[in-house]
Amino acid sequence: MQIYYSDTFVLPLPPGHRFPMQKYALLRERVVAAGIVPPTALRVPHAARDAELARAHEPAYIRRVQTGELTAEEQRRIGFPWSPQMVERSRRSAGATIAACRAALAGEVGVNLAGGTHHAFADCGAGYCVFNDSAVAARAMQAEGRARRVAIIDCDVHQGDGTAAILAGDETIFTFSIHGANNFPFRKQRSDLDIELPDGTGDDAYLDALEQGLRQALASARAELVIYLAGADPYFDDRLGRLTLTKAGLAERDRLVYHYTRRAGIPLAITMAGGYARRIEDTVDIHFQTVAAAADL
Repeated sequence: MQIYYSDTFVLPLPPGHRFPMQKYALLRERVVAAGIVPPTALRVPHAARDAELARAHEPAYIRRVQTGELTAEEQRRIGFPWSPQMVERSRRSAGATIAACRAALAGEVGVNLAGGTHHAFADCGAGYCVFNDSAVAARAMQAEGRARRVAIIDCDVHQGDGTAAILAGDETIFTFSIHGANNFPFRKQRSDLDIELPDGTGDDAYLDALEQGLRQALASARAELVIYLAGADPYFDDRLGRLTLTKAGLAERDRLVYHYTRRAGIPLAITMAGGYARRIEDTVDIHFQTVAAAADL
């Protein structure tokens, strides 16, 4: 297993900001303390280059992010104020998913301890997402000749609207999102497969729907690589979730994704995506069990 982290690139946020940025450092500390991988397998990723980002994003948008020309409205939509650290952190997060995909295709499980920034569109960011790491990484693998067909399995509680929009009409990358029907974003895009769940959906109903979706997605995608967004926000005590999964249910969710991809013989790269539990320790627990279970693959 190869694990990539970017939490050392600190993003300055105003007091009282809602995004739990500290979860990334806490997760890395937990992974290190547990000894899941040797220290040499825990790495800082490269910063995604303009050419890599431009396979999913408009060059004008990349330039405006880099130079700090985003408008106040664009920054509000992203949810972070612009700063040089925001740019570096966003590039590193995309680079981490690229690196995780390379590791997966080299025969290991690749994990990005951040990533899952699925609300970023080609020409704008949104919902705490600046660059869409899944779309960037999928197209990087294709451009590098490592994989022709990719599937993105998005189990964050919010629809991967930016991913769906960027990859719309691209028959080589299959997008599957299982998410809350009444949650953000309120204007959904069309993935190749969307499963929308009502508020209050719990473990059993979620897992039944996911299993059906995995079978359909993997049969349709004919993928040579899967990128898995393992959001912690379907958790019952997540402030932004509206579903009611338990930690045990989320562990079973991971097991199902791992089982079906492994049974199909498809390399797997994993990103953490969202998590906003009232107790940050719960979010870290959920992300950690995702990583720990992956170590056994």
